[in-house]
Amino acid sequence: MLADHAPRHCRMSLAALALAFLGVVFAPGVLAGQPMAPATELRATSLPATVAQPVAQPVSPRIEAHPALWKLRQGGTTVYLFGTVHALPPGVAWFTGPVAGAFGASGELVTEIIDLPPEDMQKVVAAKALLPPGENLRLQLTRADRRAYERTMRANGLAENAFDRFRPWYAAVALSTRPLLLSGFDPARGADEELSTRATHDARTHEALETPEYQLGLFAALPRATQLRYLRDVVRHMPSVQRELRAMVRAWEKGDAARLARLMNEDNDDPHMRAALLVDRNKAWARWIRARLGRPGTVFVAVGAGHLAGPDSLLEQLARMGFTAVRVQ
Repeated sequence: MLADHAPRHCRMSLAALALAFLGVVFAPGVLAGQPMAPATELRATSLPATVAQPVAQPVSPRIEAHPALWKLRQGGTTVYLFGTVHALPPGVAWFTGPVAGAFGASGELVTEIIDLPPEDMQKVVAAKALLPPGENLRLQLTRADRRAYERTMRANGLAENAFDRFRPWYAAVALSTRPLLLSGFDPARGADEELSTRATHDARTHEALETPEYQLGLFAALPRATQLRYLRDVVRHMPSVQRELRAMVRAWEKGDAARLARLMNEDNDDPHMRAALLVDRNKAWARWIRARLGRPGTVFVAVGAGHLAGPDSLLEQLARMGFTAVRVQ
């Protein structure tokens, strides 16, 4: 049960978390377009879709976006640092100008992860997201939290028992991204997906900083109380999540790194979540980039935009190592 005296917040910006991990939680093969099976029929090797496919929207006017891009250079090595949004609405044109030029000049693409085949991705998500046999998510909630959770599920077109077999972190991410997907945002249109597709088409080397297992394991390793507080905060703040997400995308489109930093890093008042999901990863990626700068070549590194903005960002970690990135766009 979630004790009433537990810390009140672990928001770490609910919208930022939803956007940052939407790509891996709902990768191809996880959103299978199938209805949610009854919890009692759920098998770890066959994970059904838990949220609706992105809803087709009317054709939107073309939006000329100019997201932020930085460059590091040392000797014969150039590393471009590009902040991505993992899901976008239709009509956002961002692969232009300096971004397209930098990608074209790079012999290697590096992203957070590389998608697994759909059946393998389903198994990974199931292994990290399912509760142990015999456990039930709603039975872990206080009576008041359960009522609020069930109301929110119904209001978003989901059966009350849809996530009964899932860990609290997965229910929180899936529920918080529900409005996003229903409003037309789609991981298939995310910047990471387009870059990966272009790299495949060009037969360009594509490496990853992490694996899907590792990313999902970050959530699965959070203490249960932290996961439950995360879910409770999602339920409480659902009305504001979509508004915050759209504000983040607008800041990204304009290349307004300062505003994006404020939006994505506000309410970071849970040190455990912040360290696990943001700071420790930035430190690890900075070490990877430092090592890569020791080998010649041009590399295009694309990570979630929240990692390139604000305190303890990847850029700050690199600066502490003596590497100063220059803003290109």
